[in-house]
Amino acid sequence: MRRKWLWLLLSLPLPAALIWVYVRTHPLVFMETHAHCIVCAGMALDRYASEHGGRFPSHPRGYGNALLLLNEEFDSTLTGPGYDAAPFREARRTGADLSEEDCGRVYVQGLSQKSPREVALLFDKLPTPGGDHCPFPYRMLRPLGREVWFVGGDRTFVPETEWPAFSSKQVDLLVREGLDRPEVERLFASPHR
Repeated sequence: MRRKWLWLLLSLPLPAALIWVYVRTHPLVFMETHAHCIVCAGMALDRYASEHGGRFPSHPRGYGNALLLLNEEFDSTLTGPGYDAAPFREARRTGADLSEEDCGRVYVQGLSQKSPREVALLFDKLPTPGGDHCPFPYRMLRPLGREVWFVGGDRTFVPETEWPAFSSKQVDLLVREGLDRPEVERLFASPHR
């Protein structure tokens, strides 16, 4: 009987260690659902455009600064999964530029509400399991992917396996809209953390 208890006590650290490693290596699985709600971010962009002649925000020093033109209440929704709103708050406090590297979502400048509805306006930099709208524990079983907000006000989740084809189509759509191909390709090839 003592051996059984001893074996049980010695075997507990291994599963605990494996769980700890999983949690540490998969932080986006355990993020708060809706903490970075792309729908709220998209609605903020739509409201800005409605108040500015149909044009979405734009800034000559990068899309980070363009996002700062939105109301600060949306900072956490603009950051995207895996990122923090602290750089937004610091840029607002100091008046400094907001680096695109500090933004967890890529924002495509130069569009208006008259642009084609199927053009991506905002999308996650980092693929997450199931996206921001997928609650835990289901997120543990979902594929990696990115949430996308379109000019027409729609949202979708693009699995990472489909991202290359999706981004290639988006690059072509944006070039037809008059955006610079190298710049658009740079946006869709945003580096992962």
